[in-house]
Amino acid sequence: MRNNRAMTIVPHRVAVLAVDQVVGLDLGTPSQVFGTARTPDMRQLYTVDACSAGGRPVRSTAGYQVLPDHGLELVEAADTVVVPGIHGGPALTDGILDPEVAAALRAAHERGARIMSICTGAFVLAAAGLLDGRRATTHWAYAKEFRRLHPAVDLDPDVLFIDCDDVLTSAGVAAGLDLCLHVIRTDHGSEVANRSARRCVVPPWRDGGQAQYIERPVPTGAGTGTAGTREWARRRLHEPVTLRDLAEHARMSVRTFTRHFRSETGLSPAQWLLQERTEHARLLLETTDLTVDQVAHRCGFGTAAALRQRLHQHVGVSPSTYRRAFRRSS
Repeated sequence: MRNNRAMTIVPHRVAVLAVDQVVGLDLGTPSQVFGTARTPDMRQLYTVDACSAGGRPVRSTAGYQVLPDHGLELVEAADTVVVPGIHGGPALTDGILDPEVAAALRAAHERGARIMSICTGAFVLAAAGLLDGRRATTHWAYAKEFRRLHPAVDLDPDVLFIDCDDVLTSAGVAAGLDLCLHVIRTDHGSEVANRSARRCVVPPWRDGGQAQYIERPVPTGAGTGTAGTREWARRRLHEPVTLRDLAEHARMSVRTFTRHFRSETGLSPAQWLLQERTEHARLLLETTDLTVDQVAHRCGFGTAAALRQRLHQHVGVSPSTYRRAFRRSS
């Protein structure tokens, strides 16, 4: 678990660094999501401001210019720096970054700031040398170009986001929302993140390991979806639900159900069940006083040992350590 730098009396400072050809939606995502994170008495937990090199206007890809209120001095003071996606410019086409911007990003990282990118903002981080030797992601459509420009980066374009503790990267568009909610959840726990998600009218959680939606056909026609069966399974996480049980509930053959399920979620039914059980266990550890054995039983892991093994694989800590960390946050 990363040190909880956001849990201070003073709101956690977020700098959104805009470079030329910035994607407008990505530029607004951190302000929208972090801006909704508040204490129960409505105190803001984050402040979010935008900046650019020299505070100069930056062209967006939406046909307008952005005039940030700050220059790179904002990066020097921020606790977290977010780089939105870009749809053009030398960082995307040639792997070249303004030396002033690159130096500011490296200095922020060296002093311990958390660095994040949304979508093709990963090209900016890579051009600054912050992703070499690290696992990272970006929009799947740019994976080939990213690998050409930055072979030293361990690119995984098949996930929504990757958290490497002090450097975090996300895939395209909505995955930036997922990453910001993940950071809020890590900093402040599920309750705060869920409230933020409700204010933004988005799902409160999608696992970073979930597959990006990479040009897979979406099933059409009445009765062909698996959403109802997924909801049915969520109410039975404590039971030994099998693939055949899921297929029978959906009134499909096992083969047809598996095909539809993967096309809709990007996961196999078994992977999805494990993911749901893990997240339910995390929620129970954060919000209840149930013993580890009771949590394991309610989430379908059966034994505390099985839950410990899964949590170690998923977040790298034991259930008791996870609970203590989030109880401190609360």
